[in-house]
Amino acid sequence: MARLRNLLLLGGTGEALRLARELQGHARVRCISSLAGRTENPDHPPGDLRVGGFGGIDGLRDYLVAEKIDLVLDATHPFAAQMAHHAHEACAALNIPRAKLVRPPWVASPGDRWTMMPSVAAAATFLRFHPARRIFLTVGRQEIGPFVPLGRGDGGREAGRWFLTRMIDPPGDGIAVPPGETILARGPFAPDDEKALMQQHGIDLLVTKNSGGAAGKIAAAAELHLPVLMIERPPLPPGPTLDSVGAALGWINIHAV
Repeated sequence: MARLRNLLLLGGTGEALRLARELQGHARVRCISSLAGRTENPDHPPGDLRVGGFGGIDGLRDYLVAEKIDLVLDATHPFAAQMAHHAHEACAALNIPRAKLVRPPWVASPGDRWTMMPSVAAAATFLRFHPARRIFLTVGRQEIGPFVPLGRGDGGREAGRWFLTRMIDPPGDGIAVPPGETILARGPFAPDDEKALMQQHGIDLLVTKNSGGAAGKIAAAAELHLPVLMIERPPLPPGPTLDSVGAALGWINIHAV
């Protein structure tokens, strides 16, 4: 009987969770899911699981060797640029097949009022000169820092901005949050609920990353004719890119022979 092929699934997204469930009981593949451990109470995938960082490229390479990993499927968040590049470098050094599963980005429709931003820092700088005063901020708890000065009034040409900041988990001790209101919630969010939230708080601008997937807040902003600062994705490393769980399963089956 042929040995099972060991697959390291770099997870943390809904796509990774669905893929792990599809691979449960696979005839030729043993799936090891890896979570960074940055989210409290995540949905745990079935099968083998490891939580925490690898210690850079060298640590990941050592892990791949120690666990006899045959394939790597990177299904981390589209903005997890460091992990994507570490996976590429480690797999290239060991000649291990690797692919990136990444959901398609949002695309602006006619009438959308998007301004594309190359980074979170660029969006915060741009906002200093934007007339919006009540901002819906959905960039994740690790990247809210550049917006804090804007809320204090020392980063803009007028009084400080008010922020509705949404994140999954609390920011943690010692981490400043932009003045305003902070809500903790995990999506997906329905467009009607997002519209009601924005109207309730008098939002006049949305700041978000182009994560793709459920687009409730994007649809709501379009319906309300609100401007959006859309932060562009970082570039992906070279290699195959897959845009669905089905495509990822096909890639795995091709390589698990």
